[in-house]
Amino acid sequence: MNCIFCAIVNGDIPSKKVYEDEYCYAFLDIAPQAPVHCLVVPREHIGSADEITPDNACIVAEIFKAIPGIAKSLGLEGGYRIVSNIGEDGCQSVKHLHFHILGGKKLSENMA
Repeated sequence: MNCIFCAIVNGDIPSKKVYEDEYCYAFLDIAPQAPVHCLVVPREHIGSADEITPDNACIVAEIFKAIPGIAKSLGLEGGYRIVSNIGEDGCQSVKHLHFHILGGKKLSENMA
């Protein structure tokens, strides 16, 4: 498999690491869409939210347990947005489940 996020998690491609634990790896996005833009990916390759199963749902739960601490470490005290794109119409550019943490300013209410 040729997955850029797997390569980042494995340390084969450099990244600006923000956080890591046994379930996930978080790093700054190279093309930020907000003043603060971090990606959180599971260490295990899961293609997208469409591939979450009873067997791997615990990994996603652990990611969501980690996100508040990651956001706090990034200074996002006033709030933030979590986004996950799925499939072609959802503009998923990397076929590895990932969650965008966006913040650092008042975000637009318009999501589409």
